[in-house]
Amino acid sequence: MGSVQGAGVVVTGAGGGIGAALARRFAAEGARVVVNDLDADRAEAVAAEIGGTAVPGDASTVVPAARDALGGTVDVYCANAGVAFEDAGPGHPFDERTWATSWDVNLMAHVRAAHELLPDWLERGAGRFVSTVSAAGLLTMIGAPSYSVTKHGALAFAEWLSLTYRHRGLKVHAICPQGVRTDMLAATGSAGDLVLKSTAIEPADVADALFKGIEEDRFLILPHPEVARYYATRAAEPDRWLNSMNHLQRTWEETR
Repeated sequence: MGSVQGAGVVVTGAGGGIGAALARRFAAEGARVVVNDLDADRAEAVAAEIGGTAVPGDASTVVPAARDALGGTVDVYCANAGVAFEDAGPGHPFDERTWATSWDVNLMAHVRAAHELLPDWLERGAGRFVSTVSAAGLLTMIGAPSYSVTKHGALAFAEWLSLTYRHRGLKVHAICPQGVRTDMLAATGSAGDLVLKSTAIEPADVADALFKGIEEDRFLILPHPEVARYYATRAAEPDRWLNSMNHLQRTWEETR
């Protein structure tokens, strides 16, 4: 993408994990970074480390304050904040609170940010929207119904943004890793231990994959390259793929 020297970058959920890694990488490349997180102390700590600006609070409403902190212009927006909940067990996929929270953070925060950012980006003919989706948005995740469904929604929204506005200068990237060694991986519980833990990578690896994908002008960022093969199988042979995932489901049930 050339140099991001001086670019105004916002990273939500940047108090730790992938978000902090993205903030560090953008700052190392010379960007002016706004660090957003619900946890003000964590946001302040990362911002102090990288010479950025902490703008704590809800990712759904951060754009106006982040824009002000950057002097009026956001060049890159990383919609990274996310939540994951392990379900109560097979046969219990519904909990009103976890579904509402998942929709709000994993999808609607992206929609609200784009609503705020698009007018300026389209007027300037330039902007970059980075969505941290997860491989669950391409595939699914056992034991995490609200996470899987809302991450599918986040991917669909990123696709829609790209196909609608790419000719008007908007660049969109969907990051879809499998396991990453973060607090969120721990939150996936025994299902995450079974499916994700053995191949988990570091948050910095995700940042590296994003910058490589940006350099190559790719929409889909796959820090775990094998996800491309799983995604192709899911599309071409859905019953084979569902049988394979159901095998994982049964293994999980037997080991809980």
